[in-house]
Amino acid sequence: MPNDGSTTGAQEDGQESNYWRCTPPLRAAARRVYPNGEFEWAKSQLDQFGEIVGAVVKENSDIVDDHGPKLHTYDAYGEVQNEVEYHPAQRENERLVYESGIVADAFTPPSDRDEPVGLIHTLTMQLLLSYVDTGLVCPVSMTAGAALVLRNHDTDDHLDDYQSALTSRSYDSLVEGAMFLTEEQGGSDVGATETVAEPLDSTDDPSRRYELTGEKWFCSNIDADGTLALARRPDAPEGTSGLSLFLVPHETEDGTLNDQLYRRLKDKLGTISVPTGEVEFRGAEAYLVGEPERGFRYMATMLNWERITNAVGAVGIMGRSLVESKRKATNHEAFGKEIRAYPLMKRDLVDMAVDFEAALAFTMEAGKWFDRYERDHENREAYRLMRVLTPVAKYRTARMAVDTASYAMEIQGGNGYVSDFVTHRLYRDAQVLPIWEGTSNILSLDLLRTFEKEAAHEALVSHVDALLSTVDHPALDELTSVVADEFSTLQTAIETLADADDDYAQHEAKRLAEYVFDVVTASLLMSNAQRELDESGDARAVLVATHFVQTTLREPDGRGIIDGDALALAHFDAIVDYESVDPDSLVDRHA
Repeated sequence: MPNDGSTTGAQEDGQESNYWRCTPPLRAAARRVYPNGEFEWAKSQLDQFGEIVGAVVKENSDIVDDHGPKLHTYDAYGEVQNEVEYHPAQRENERLVYESGIVADAFTPPSDRDEPVGLIHTLTMQLLLSYVDTGLVCPVSMTAGAALVLRNHDTDDHLDDYQSALTSRSYDSLVEGAMFLTEEQGGSDVGATETVAEPLDSTDDPSRRYELTGEKWFCSNIDADGTLALARRPDAPEGTSGLSLFLVPHETEDGTLNDQLYRRLKDKLGTISVPTGEVEFRGAEAYLVGEPERGFRYMATMLNWERITNAVGAVGIMGRSLVESKRKATNHEAFGKEIRAYPLMKRDLVDMAVDFEAALAFTMEAGKWFDRYERDHENREAYRLMRVLTPVAKYRTARMAVDTASYAMEIQGGNGYVSDFVTHRLYRDAQVLPIWEGTSNILSLDLLRTFEKEAAHEALVSHVDALLSTVDHPALDELTSVVADEFSTLQTAIETLADADDDYAQHEAKRLAEYVFDVVTASLLMSNAQRELDESGDARAVLVATHFVQTTLREPDGRGIIDGDALALAHFDAIVDYESVDPDSLVDRHA
Protein backbone atom coordinates (compact mmCIF):
# COMPACT_ATOMS: atom_id res chain seq x y z
CA MET A 1 0.00 0.00 0.00
CA PRO A 2 2.33 2.78 -1.22
CA ASN A 3 2.27 6.17 0.46
CA ASP A 4 0.93 8.67 -2.09
CA GLY A 5 1.92 11.71 -0.08
CA SER A 6 -1.57 12.38 1.23
CA THR A 7 -1.81 9.66 3.83
CA THR A 8 -0.24 10.94 7.02
CA GLY A 9 -2.01 12.61 9.87
CA ALA A 10 0.33 15.61 9.81
CA GLN A 11 -2.32 18.07 8.63
CA GLU A 12 -2.53 21.61 9.91
CA ASP A 13 -5.55 22.59 11.96
CA GLY A 14 -8.32 23.91 9.73
CA GLN A 15 -6.96 22.30 6.56
CA GLU A 16 -9.54 20.76 4.30
CA SER A 17 -9.43 16.97 4.46
CA ASN A 18 -10.52 14.51 1.83
CA TYR A 19 -10.96 11.48 4.04
CA TRP A 20 -11.33 9.20 1.03
CA ARG A 21 -8.01 10.29 -0.40
CA CYS A 22 -6.06 10.23 2.88
CA THR A 23 -7.27 6.79 4.05
CA PRO A 24 -5.70 4.01 1.93
CA PRO A 25 -7.30 1.19 4.01
CA LEU A 26 -10.75 2.57 3.18
CA ARG A 27 -9.99 2.70 -0.53
CA ALA A 28 -8.64 -0.85 -0.44
CA ALA A 29 -11.67 -2.12 1.50
CA ALA A 30 -14.10 -0.54 -0.97
CA ARG A 31 -12.22 -2.02 -3.91
CA ARG A 32 -12.59 -5.48 -2.34
CA VAL A 33 -16.32 -5.35 -1.62
CA TYR A 34 -17.73 -3.52 -4.65
CA PRO A 35 -18.82 -5.87 -7.44
CA ASN A 36 -16.67 -6.03 -10.54
CA GLY A 37 -16.97 -2.88 -12.60
CA GLU A 38 -18.83 -0.79 -10.04
CA PHE A 39 -15.74 0.33 -8.16
CA GLU A 40 -14.16 1.75 -11.30
CA TRP A 41 -17.20 4.00 -11.66
CA ALA A 42 -17.54 4.67 -7.93
CA LYS A 43 -13.99 5.70 -7.04
CA SER A 44 -14.20 9.10 -8.74
CA GLN A 45 -17.61 9.68 -7.16
CA LEU A 46 -16.22 8.83 -3.74
CA ASP A 47 -13.26 11.14 -4.27
CA GLN A 48 -15.60 14.00 -5.18
CA PHE A 49 -17.80 13.23 -2.19
CA GLY A 50 -14.72 13.13 0.03
CA GLU A 51 -13.90 16.66 -1.15
CA ILE A 52 -17.41 17.89 -0.36
CA VAL A 53 -17.40 16.26 3.08
CA GLY A 54 -13.95 17.57 4.02
CA ALA A 55 -14.29 21.05 2.56
CA VAL A 56 -17.88 22.09 3.34
CA VAL A 57 -19.88 19.54 5.35
CA LYS A 58 -17.20 19.32 8.03
CA GLU A 59 -17.25 23.06 8.74
CA ASN A 60 -21.04 23.25 8.60
CA SER A 61 -21.36 20.32 11.00
CA ASP A 62 -19.38 22.19 13.65
CA ILE A 63 -21.82 25.09 13.30
CA VAL A 64 -24.87 22.79 13.49
CA ASP A 65 -23.54 21.19 16.66
CA ASP A 66 -23.79 24.61 18.31
CA HIS A 67 -27.07 25.53 16.61
CA GLY A 68 -29.14 22.37 16.47
CA PRO A 69 -32.74 21.96 15.31
CA LYS A 70 -35.46 23.68 17.32
CA LEU A 71 -39.06 22.51 17.59
CA HIS A 72 -41.99 24.94 17.37
CA THR A 73 -44.98 22.75 18.14
CA TYR A 74 -47.50 25.63 18.18
CA ASP A 75 -47.87 28.82 16.18
CA ALA A 76 -48.60 32.24 17.65
CA TYR A 77 -52.31 31.38 17.91
CA GLY A 78 -51.78 28.12 19.76
CA GLU A 79 -52.47 25.96 16.73
CA VAL A 80 -50.37 22.84 16.17
CA GLN A 81 -47.79 23.41 13.42
CA ASN A 82 -45.12 20.79 14.22
CA GLU A 83 -42.38 22.91 12.69
CA VAL A 84 -38.70 22.08 13.10
CA GLU A 85 -36.35 25.00 12.53
CA TYR A 86 -32.96 24.18 11.02
CA HIS A 87 -29.83 26.30 10.74
CA PRO A 88 -28.96 27.24 7.12
CA ALA A 89 -25.70 25.26 7.49
CA GLN A 90 -27.78 22.12 8.07
CA ARG A 91 -29.85 22.74 4.97
CA GLU A 92 -26.70 23.25 2.90
CA ASN A 93 -25.26 19.99 4.20
CA GLU A 94 -28.43 18.09 3.38
CA ARG A 95 -28.58 19.48 -0.14
CA LEU A 96 -24.93 18.69 -0.84
CA VAL A 97 -25.16 15.16 0.56
CA TYR A 98 -28.42 14.06 -1.04
CA GLU A 99 -27.63 15.62 -4.41
CA SER A 100 -24.33 13.71 -4.42
CA GLY A 101 -26.45 10.58 -4.94
CA ILE A 102 -25.95 9.02 -1.53
CA VAL A 103 -29.43 7.47 -1.69
CA ALA A 104 -30.49 7.93 -5.30
CA ASP A 105 -27.56 6.09 -6.91
CA ALA A 106 -28.63 2.80 -5.29
CA PHE A 107 -32.21 3.02 -6.55
CA THR A 108 -32.12 4.85 -9.90
CA PRO A 109 -29.34 4.83 -12.53
CA PRO A 110 -26.89 7.73 -12.32
CA SER A 111 -26.71 9.80 -15.51
CA ASP A 112 -23.64 7.92 -16.77
CA ARG A 113 -24.85 4.40 -15.94
CA ASP A 114 -27.53 2.10 -17.28
CA GLU A 115 -28.29 0.61 -13.86
CA PRO A 116 -28.19 1.70 -10.22
CA VAL A 117 -25.18 0.78 -8.12
CA GLY A 118 -25.53 -1.40 -5.04
CA LEU A 119 -26.23 -0.37 -1.48
CA ILE A 120 -22.56 -0.93 -0.67
CA HIS A 121 -22.01 2.42 -2.41
CA THR A 122 -24.49 4.14 -0.10
CA LEU A 123 -22.75 2.55 2.88
CA THR A 124 -19.32 3.73 1.74
CA MET A 125 -20.60 7.28 1.26
CA GLN A 126 -22.21 7.15 4.71
CA LEU A 127 -18.90 6.03 6.18
CA LEU A 128 -17.20 9.11 4.72
CA LEU A 129 -20.00 11.32 6.02
CA SER A 130 -19.57 9.80 9.48
CA TYR A 131 -16.11 11.32 9.68
CA VAL A 132 -17.78 14.70 10.14
CA ASP A 133 -21.42 14.20 11.20
CA THR A 134 -22.84 10.92 12.46
CA GLY A 135 -26.08 12.73 13.24
CA LEU A 136 -26.67 13.56 9.58
CA VAL A 137 -25.98 9.94 8.64
CA CYS A 138 -29.09 8.97 10.64
CA PRO A 139 -31.73 10.60 8.37
CA VAL A 140 -29.76 9.67 5.25
CA SER A 141 -29.70 6.05 6.36
CA MET A 142 -33.39 6.00 7.27
CA THR A 143 -34.28 7.57 3.93
CA ALA A 144 -32.44 4.77 2.13
CA GLY A 145 -33.94 2.23 4.53
CA ALA A 146 -37.51 3.42 3.99
CA ALA A 147 -36.98 3.31 0.22
CA LEU A 148 -35.64 -0.23 0.54
CA VAL A 149 -38.64 -1.36 2.61
CA LEU A 150 -41.05 0.05 0.03
CA ARG A 151 -39.10 -1.50 -2.83
CA ASN A 152 -39.21 -4.91 -1.16
CA HIS A 153 -42.63 -4.92 0.49
CA ASP A 154 -44.99 -2.41 -1.15
CA THR A 155 -46.55 -5.29 -3.02
CA ASP A 156 -49.20 -3.38 -4.99
CA ASP A 157 -47.06 -0.27 -5.65
CA HIS A 158 -49.65 2.09 -4.17
CA LEU A 159 -46.83 4.04 -2.49
CA ASP A 160 -44.81 4.58 -5.67
CA ASP A 161 -44.97 8.36 -5.27
CA TYR A 162 -43.30 8.11 -1.88
CA GLN A 163 -40.72 5.67 -3.24
CA SER A 164 -39.85 8.15 -5.99
CA ALA A 165 -39.61 11.04 -3.53
CA LEU A 166 -37.41 9.08 -1.09
CA THR A 167 -34.94 8.38 -3.91
CA SER A 168 -35.06 11.79 -5.60
CA ARG A 169 -31.82 13.34 -6.85
CA SER A 170 -33.24 16.81 -6.28
CA TYR A 171 -33.22 18.08 -2.71
CA ASP A 172 -36.25 20.25 -3.47
CA SER A 173 -38.41 17.22 -4.30
CA LEU A 174 -36.85 14.86 -1.76
CA VAL A 175 -38.83 13.21 1.03
CA GLU A 176 -36.79 11.95 3.98
CA GLY A 177 -37.50 8.70 5.78
CA ALA A 178 -37.74 7.79 9.45
CA MET A 179 -38.51 4.77 11.64
CA PHE A 180 -40.67 5.20 14.75
CA LEU A 181 -40.52 1.94 16.71
CA THR A 182 -39.86 2.64 20.36
CA GLU A 183 -42.73 3.15 22.78
CA GLU A 184 -42.13 4.10 26.40
CA GLN A 185 -43.64 0.94 27.88
CA GLY A 186 -41.94 -1.41 25.41
CA GLY A 187 -38.37 -0.30 24.77
CA SER A 188 -36.65 -3.18 22.96
CA ASP A 189 -39.83 -5.28 23.31
CA VAL A 190 -41.46 -4.21 20.06
CA GLY A 191 -44.23 -6.75 20.55
CA ALA A 192 -45.53 -4.58 23.40
CA THR A 193 -46.52 -1.86 20.90
CA GLU A 194 -49.80 -0.22 21.92
CA THR A 195 -50.35 2.07 18.92
CA VAL A 196 -53.60 1.10 17.20
CA ALA A 197 -54.64 1.42 13.56
CA GLU A 198 -58.28 1.88 12.58
CA PRO A 199 -59.28 1.60 8.89
CA LEU A 200 -60.54 4.82 7.34
CA ASP A 201 -62.11 3.21 4.29
CA SER A 202 -63.60 -0.10 3.29
CA THR A 203 -61.17 -3.01 3.46
CA ASP A 204 -61.06 -3.32 -0.35
CA ASP A 205 -60.15 0.35 -0.88
CA PRO A 206 -56.82 0.41 -2.81
CA SER A 207 -55.50 3.37 -0.80
CA ARG A 208 -55.67 1.28 2.38
CA ARG A 209 -55.79 4.33 4.63
CA TYR A 210 -55.81 4.05 8.42
CA GLU A 211 -55.90 6.30 11.44
CA LEU A 212 -53.11 5.72 13.98
CA THR A 213 -53.50 6.50 17.67
CA GLY A 214 -50.68 6.09 20.15
CA GLU A 215 -47.33 7.46 21.30
CA LYS A 216 -43.80 6.90 20.03
CA TRP A 217 -41.04 7.69 22.49
CA PHE A 218 -37.80 8.00 20.46
CA CYS A 219 -38.45 9.43 17.02
CA SER A 220 -35.33 10.50 15.15
CA ASN A 221 -35.81 12.73 12.11
CA ILE A 222 -39.10 13.61 13.70
CA ASP A 223 -40.48 15.71 10.84
CA ALA A 224 -39.79 13.22 8.04
CA ASP A 225 -42.51 12.86 5.41
CA GLY A 226 -41.77 9.17 4.86
CA THR A 227 -41.96 7.73 8.38
CA LEU A 228 -42.48 4.03 8.90
CA ALA A 229 -44.29 2.97 12.08
CA LEU A 230 -45.71 -0.23 13.53
CA ALA A 231 -49.28 -0.42 14.84
CA ARG A 232 -51.91 -3.04 15.63
CA ARG A 233 -55.14 -3.32 13.66
CA PRO A 234 -58.43 -4.23 15.33
CA ASP A 235 -58.59 -7.89 16.42
CA ALA A 236 -54.94 -8.50 15.48
CA PRO A 237 -53.10 -10.91 17.80
CA GLU A 238 -50.79 -9.75 20.56
CA GLY A 239 -47.03 -9.65 20.16
CA THR A 240 -45.02 -9.02 17.03
CA SER A 241 -47.21 -11.35 14.92
CA GLY A 242 -50.07 -8.85 15.20
CA LEU A 243 -48.18 -5.76 14.01
CA SER A 244 -48.68 -4.10 10.66
CA LEU A 245 -46.43 -1.55 8.98
CA PHE A 246 -47.62 1.89 7.97
CA LEU A 247 -46.20 4.92 6.23
CA VAL A 248 -47.08 8.06 8.20
CA PRO A 249 -46.49 11.35 6.36
CA HIS A 250 -45.79 14.71 7.98
CA GLU A 251 -48.43 16.14 5.64
CA THR A 252 -51.28 14.18 4.09
CA GLU A 253 -51.70 13.86 0.34
CA ASP A 254 -53.91 16.96 0.17
CA GLY A 255 -51.17 19.06 1.78
CA THR A 256 -52.68 19.45 5.25
CA LEU A 257 -50.72 18.82 8.43
CA ASN A 258 -51.22 15.26 9.62
CA ASP A 259 -53.04 14.75 12.92
CA GLN A 260 -50.07 14.18 15.20
CA LEU A 261 -48.29 16.19 17.86
CA TYR A 262 -44.55 16.63 18.05
CA ARG A 263 -44.48 16.90 21.80
CA ARG A 264 -40.85 17.83 22.41
CA LEU A 265 -37.30 17.23 21.21
CA LYS A 266 -35.00 15.19 23.40
CA ASP A 267 -32.11 17.05 25.05
CA LYS A 268 -29.50 14.61 23.78
CA LEU A 269 -25.83 14.20 24.61
CA GLY A 270 -24.83 14.05 20.94
CA THR A 271 -26.00 13.60 17.32
CA ILE A 272 -27.39 17.10 17.63
CA SER A 273 -27.98 17.51 13.89
CA VAL A 274 -30.81 14.96 13.83
CA PRO A 275 -33.93 16.06 15.74
CA THR A 276 -35.17 13.27 18.01
CA GLY A 277 -38.42 13.66 19.89
CA GLU A 278 -41.71 12.29 21.12
CA VAL A 279 -44.73 11.96 18.85
CA GLU A 280 -48.39 11.49 19.67
CA PHE A 281 -50.51 10.03 16.88
CA ARG A 282 -53.96 11.58 17.29
CA GLY A 283 -55.75 9.81 14.50
CA ALA A 284 -52.87 10.39 12.12
CA GLU A 285 -53.49 9.33 8.55
CA ALA A 286 -51.29 6.40 7.55
CA TYR A 287 -50.98 4.02 4.62
CA LEU A 288 -50.63 0.26 5.03
CA VAL A 289 -47.39 -1.15 3.60
CA GLY A 290 -47.70 -4.61 2.09
CA GLU A 291 -49.81 -7.26 3.76
CA PRO A 292 -51.38 -6.72 7.19
CA GLU A 293 -49.85 -8.36 10.27
CA ARG A 294 -46.49 -8.73 8.53
CA GLY A 295 -45.09 -5.44 9.74
CA PHE A 296 -42.44 -6.82 12.06
CA ARG A 297 -41.03 -8.99 9.29
CA TYR A 298 -40.99 -6.02 6.92
CA MET A 299 -39.26 -3.83 9.49
CA ALA A 300 -36.53 -6.44 9.84
CA THR A 301 -35.30 -5.27 6.44
CA MET A 302 -34.83 -1.76 7.75
CA LEU A 303 -33.50 -2.92 11.11
CA ASN A 304 -30.73 -4.99 9.49
CA TRP A 305 -29.90 -2.05 7.24
CA GLU A 306 -29.80 0.36 10.17
CA ARG A 307 -27.56 -1.95 12.18
CA ILE A 308 -25.01 -2.05 9.38
CA THR A 309 -25.17 1.72 8.95
CA ASN A 310 -24.70 2.04 12.71
CA ALA A 311 -21.47 0.06 12.29
CA VAL A 312 -20.49 2.27 9.36
CA GLY A 313 -21.01 5.30 11.60
CA ALA A 314 -18.78 3.74 14.24
CA VAL A 315 -16.02 3.15 11.71
CA GLY A 316 -16.25 6.76 10.54
CA ILE A 317 -15.90 8.06 14.09
CA MET A 318 -12.91 5.78 14.64
CA GLY A 319 -11.33 6.99 11.42
CA ARG A 320 -11.76 10.65 12.32
CA SER A 321 -10.47 9.98 15.84
CA LEU A 322 -7.36 8.43 14.32
CA VAL A 323 -6.81 11.39 11.98
CA GLU A 324 -7.15 13.89 14.83
CA SER A 325 -4.84 11.84 17.05
CA LYS A 326 -2.15 11.54 14.37
CA ARG A 327 -2.38 15.26 13.73
CA LYS A 328 -1.96 16.09 17.40
CA ALA A 329 0.90 13.63 17.87
CA THR A 330 2.73 15.14 14.92
CA ASN A 331 2.12 18.82 15.63
CA HIS A 332 2.59 18.84 19.42
CA GLU A 333 5.93 18.70 21.19
CA ALA A 334 6.65 17.66 24.78
CA PHE A 335 10.06 17.61 26.43
CA GLY A 336 11.71 18.65 23.20
CA LYS A 337 10.23 16.04 20.84
CA GLU A 338 7.05 15.43 18.86
CA ILE A 339 4.89 13.25 21.07
CA ARG A 340 4.57 10.68 18.30
CA ALA A 341 8.27 9.93 18.83
CA TYR A 342 7.66 8.48 22.30
CA PRO A 343 7.25 4.68 22.59
CA LEU A 344 3.95 4.77 24.47
CA MET A 345 2.38 7.11 21.92
CA LYS A 346 3.67 4.91 19.11
CA ARG A 347 1.99 1.94 20.73
CA ASP A 348 -1.27 3.83 21.29
CA LEU A 349 -1.45 5.07 17.69
CA VAL A 350 -0.72 1.58 16.37
CA ASP A 351 -3.50 0.18 18.57
CA MET A 352 -5.88 2.84 17.29
CA ALA A 353 -4.92 2.30 13.64
CA VAL A 354 -5.28 -1.48 13.82
CA ASP A 355 -8.63 -1.22 15.65
CA PHE A 356 -9.86 1.09 12.88
CA GLU A 357 -8.81 -1.32 10.15
CA ALA A 358 -10.29 -4.29 12.01
CA ALA A 359 -13.65 -2.55 12.41
CA LEU A 360 -13.48 -1.40 8.79
CA ALA A 361 -12.80 -4.90 7.47
CA PHE A 362 -15.62 -6.56 9.42
CA THR A 363 -18.18 -3.84 8.70
CA MET A 364 -17.49 -3.68 4.97
CA GLU A 365 -17.77 -7.48 4.84
CA ALA A 366 -21.18 -7.31 6.54
CA GLY A 367 -22.18 -4.58 4.11
CA LYS A 368 -21.02 -6.65 1.15
CA TRP A 369 -23.27 -9.57 2.08
CA PHE A 370 -26.22 -7.29 2.79
CA ASP A 371 -25.72 -5.76 -0.65
CA ARG A 372 -25.45 -9.15 -2.33
CA TYR A 373 -28.65 -10.36 -0.69
CA GLU A 374 -30.53 -7.24 -1.75
CA ARG A 375 -29.40 -7.84 -5.33
CA ASP A 376 -30.64 -11.44 -5.24
CA HIS A 377 -33.13 -12.56 -2.59
CA GLU A 378 -32.64 -16.16 -3.71
CA ASN A 379 -29.01 -16.08 -2.50
CA ARG A 380 -29.29 -18.04 0.74
CA GLU A 381 -25.58 -17.85 1.47
CA ALA A 382 -25.69 -14.07 1.29
CA TYR A 383 -28.75 -13.97 3.53
CA ARG A 384 -27.26 -16.18 6.22
CA LEU A 385 -23.92 -14.35 6.21
CA MET A 386 -25.71 -11.01 6.37
CA ARG A 387 -27.74 -12.25 9.33
CA VAL A 388 -24.76 -13.52 11.34
CA LEU A 389 -22.37 -10.65 10.55
CA THR A 390 -24.82 -7.77 11.00
CA PRO A 391 -25.57 -7.98 14.76
CA VAL A 392 -21.91 -8.71 15.52
CA ALA A 393 -20.74 -5.74 13.45
CA LYS A 394 -23.14 -3.40 15.18
CA TYR A 395 -22.30 -4.68 18.67
CA ARG A 396 -18.51 -4.67 18.47
CA THR A 397 -17.89 -1.55 16.39
CA ALA A 398 -20.17 0.57 18.57
CA ARG A 399 -18.15 -0.19 21.68
CA MET A 400 -14.87 0.18 19.79
CA ALA A 401 -15.92 3.64 18.60
CA VAL A 402 -16.64 4.77 22.17
CA ASP A 403 -13.24 3.55 23.34
CA THR A 404 -11.39 5.07 20.38
CA ALA A 405 -13.11 8.44 20.67
CA SER A 406 -12.41 8.49 24.38
CA TYR A 407 -8.71 7.94 23.84
CA ALA A 408 -8.64 10.52 21.04
CA MET A 409 -9.87 13.03 23.64
CA GLU A 410 -7.07 11.98 25.97
CA ILE A 411 -4.43 12.48 23.29
CA GLN A 412 -5.67 16.04 22.82
CA GLY A 413 -5.21 16.67 26.53
CA GLY A 414 -7.50 19.22 28.16
CA ASN A 415 -8.48 20.58 24.73
CA GLY A 416 -10.14 17.27 23.94
CA TYR A 417 -12.62 17.79 26.74
CA VAL A 418 -13.95 21.15 25.53
CA SER A 419 -16.36 21.84 22.73
CA ASP A 420 -13.91 23.93 20.70
CA PHE A 421 -12.26 20.69 19.52
CA VAL A 422 -13.99 18.01 17.45
CA THR A 423 -13.03 15.07 19.71
CA HIS A 424 -15.58 16.41 22.19
CA ARG A 425 -18.33 15.87 19.60
CA LEU A 426 -16.95 12.56 18.34
CA TYR A 427 -17.13 11.16 21.85
CA ARG A 428 -20.66 12.48 22.44
CA ASP A 429 -21.87 11.12 19.11
CA ALA A 430 -20.23 7.73 19.68
CA GLN A 431 -22.10 7.18 22.95
CA VAL A 432 -25.39 6.59 21.16
CA LEU A 433 -24.04 3.85 18.91
CA PRO A 434 -24.29 1.02 21.48
CA ILE A 435 -27.93 2.05 22.06
CA TRP A 436 -29.30 2.70 18.55
CA GLU A 437 -30.87 -0.30 16.79
CA GLY A 438 -30.43 -2.71 19.69
CA THR A 439 -28.18 -2.93 22.72
CA SER A 440 -25.32 -5.40 23.01
CA ASN A 441 -27.56 -7.84 24.89
CA ILE A 442 -30.25 -7.75 22.21
CA LEU A 443 -27.68 -8.15 19.44
CA SER A 444 -25.96 -11.09 21.12
CA LEU A 445 -29.29 -12.88 21.54
CA ASP A 446 -30.02 -12.19 17.87
CA LEU A 447 -26.77 -13.94 17.00
CA LEU A 448 -27.90 -17.02 18.90
CA ARG A 449 -31.20 -16.83 17.04
CA THR A 450 -29.45 -16.84 13.65
CA PHE A 451 -27.62 -20.03 14.62
CA GLU A 452 -30.71 -21.77 16.00
CA LYS A 453 -33.39 -20.66 13.52
CA GLU A 454 -31.42 -20.08 10.31
CA ALA A 455 -28.36 -22.35 10.67
CA ALA A 456 -26.27 -19.29 9.89
CA HIS A 457 -23.24 -20.88 11.57
CA GLU A 458 -22.96 -23.26 8.60
CA ALA A 459 -22.49 -20.34 6.22
CA LEU A 460 -20.10 -18.69 8.67
CA VAL A 461 -17.89 -21.77 8.94
CA SER A 462 -17.74 -22.17 5.16
CA HIS A 463 -16.90 -18.51 4.74
CA VAL A 464 -14.04 -18.51 7.23
CA ASP A 465 -12.73 -21.73 5.69
CA ALA A 466 -12.71 -20.03 2.30
CA LEU A 467 -10.89 -16.98 3.66
CA LEU A 468 -8.18 -19.02 5.36
CA SER A 469 -7.72 -21.22 2.29
CA THR A 470 -6.46 -18.20 0.33
CA VAL A 471 -3.59 -17.56 2.75
CA ASP A 472 -0.29 -19.20 1.79
CA HIS A 473 2.49 -16.62 2.04
CA PRO A 474 5.35 -17.57 4.41
CA ALA A 475 5.01 -14.20 6.17
CA LEU A 476 1.56 -15.34 7.31
CA ASP A 477 2.42 -18.91 8.34
CA GLU A 478 2.56 -18.25 12.06
CA LEU A 479 -0.73 -16.34 12.05
CA THR A 480 -2.42 -19.04 10.01
CA SER A 481 -1.67 -21.63 12.68
CA VAL A 482 -2.98 -19.43 15.51
CA VAL A 483 -6.17 -18.41 13.71
CA ALA A 484 -6.90 -21.94 12.48
CA ASP A 485 -6.71 -23.23 16.07
CA GLU A 486 -9.01 -20.46 17.32
CA PHE A 487 -11.42 -21.09 14.47
CA SER A 488 -11.68 -24.72 15.53
CA THR A 489 -12.31 -23.67 19.12
CA LEU A 490 -14.95 -21.17 18.00
CA GLN A 491 -16.85 -23.98 16.29
CA THR A 492 -16.72 -25.96 19.51
CA ALA A 493 -18.07 -22.94 21.40
CA ILE A 494 -20.97 -22.62 18.95
CA GLU A 495 -21.79 -26.31 19.32
CA THR A 496 -21.57 -26.05 23.12
CA LEU A 497 -24.13 -23.27 23.28
CA ALA A 498 -26.37 -25.06 20.80
CA ASP A 499 -26.61 -27.95 23.27
CA ALA A 500 -26.74 -25.83 26.44
CA ASP A 501 -29.84 -24.78 28.36
CA ASP A 502 -31.26 -21.36 27.55
CA ASP A 503 -29.91 -19.62 30.64
CA TYR A 504 -26.33 -20.69 30.02
CA ALA A 505 -26.53 -19.90 26.30
CA GLN A 506 -27.80 -16.40 27.03
CA HIS A 507 -25.18 -15.94 29.76
CA GLU A 508 -22.40 -16.63 27.23
CA ALA A 509 -23.98 -14.91 24.19
CA LYS A 510 -21.90 -11.73 24.36
CA ARG A 511 -18.65 -13.62 24.69
CA LEU A 512 -19.63 -15.70 21.67
CA ALA A 513 -20.36 -12.55 19.63
CA GLU A 514 -16.97 -11.14 20.56
CA TYR A 515 -15.30 -14.43 19.64
CA VAL A 516 -17.01 -14.45 16.25
CA PHE A 517 -15.80 -10.91 15.62
CA ASP A 518 -12.21 -11.72 16.57
CA VAL A 519 -11.90 -14.89 14.49
CA VAL A 520 -13.70 -13.55 11.43
CA THR A 521 -11.78 -10.27 11.55
CA ALA A 522 -8.45 -12.07 11.87
CA SER A 523 -9.37 -14.21 8.86
CA LEU A 524 -10.39 -11.16 6.84
CA LEU A 525 -7.21 -9.25 7.70
CA MET A 526 -5.06 -12.23 6.75
CA SER A 527 -6.93 -12.76 3.48
CA ASN A 528 -6.60 -9.05 2.73
CA ALA A 529 -2.87 -9.22 3.50
CA GLN A 530 -2.45 -12.12 1.08
CA ARG A 531 -4.25 -10.12 -1.60
CA GLU A 532 -1.98 -7.10 -1.07
CA LEU A 533 1.08 -9.35 -1.28
CA ASP A 534 -0.18 -10.91 -4.52
CA GLU A 535 -1.17 -7.63 -6.15
CA SER A 536 1.52 -5.19 -5.05
CA GLY A 537 4.11 -7.10 -3.06
CA ASP A 538 3.42 -4.91 -0.04
CA ALA A 539 3.45 -6.63 3.36
CA ARG A 540 2.07 -3.74 5.42
CA ALA A 541 -1.27 -5.53 5.84
CA VAL A 542 0.61 -8.51 7.30
CA LEU A 543 1.67 -6.25 10.18
CA VAL A 544 -1.90 -5.10 10.74
CA ALA A 545 -3.11 -8.71 10.86
CA THR A 546 -0.23 -9.68 13.13
CA HIS A 547 -0.95 -6.94 15.65
CA PHE A 548 -4.67 -7.77 15.66
CA VAL A 549 -4.04 -11.47 16.27
CA GLN A 550 -1.45 -10.76 18.94
CA THR A 551 -3.81 -8.50 20.88
CA THR A 552 -7.02 -10.54 20.53
CA LEU A 553 -6.36 -14.25 19.96
CA ARG A 554 -3.02 -14.86 21.64
CA GLU A 555 -2.37 -15.01 25.37
CA PRO A 556 1.39 -14.44 25.65
CA ASP A 557 3.25 -15.24 28.85
CA GLY A 558 3.51 -12.36 31.25
CA ARG A 559 0.98 -10.42 29.15
CA GLY A 560 3.62 -10.05 26.47
CA ILE A 561 6.02 -8.12 28.65
CA ILE A 562 8.68 -10.80 28.88
CA ASP A 563 8.96 -11.76 25.19
CA GLY A 564 10.78 -8.59 24.11
CA ASP A 565 8.50 -8.11 21.08
CA ALA A 566 7.60 -4.49 20.26
CA LEU A 567 5.88 -4.44 16.88
CA ALA A 568 4.70 -0.85 17.34
CA LEU A 569 8.28 0.37 17.73
CA ALA A 570 9.67 -1.67 14.83
CA HIS A 571 6.89 -0.88 12.33
CA PHE A 572 5.25 2.34 13.49
CA ASP A 573 5.65 4.22 10.20
CA ALA A 574 4.29 1.32 8.18
CA ILE A 575 1.15 0.85 10.25
CA VAL A 576 0.33 4.46 11.14
CA ASP A 577 1.62 6.29 8.06
CA TYR A 578 0.91 3.54 5.52
CA GLU A 579 4.48 3.01 4.38
CA SER A 580 5.20 -0.07 2.28
CA VAL A 581 6.94 -3.12 3.75
CA ASP A 582 9.18 -5.68 2.04
CA PRO A 583 7.67 -9.13 2.73
CA ASP A 584 11.13 -10.71 2.86
CA SER A 585 11.91 -8.63 5.95
CA LEU A 586 8.99 -10.24 7.76
CA VAL A 587 9.85 -13.75 6.66
CA ASP A 588 13.41 -13.20 7.89
CA ARG A 589 12.04 -11.84 11.17
CA HIS A 590 10.10 -15.07 11.85
CA ALA A 591 12.79 -17.40 10.54
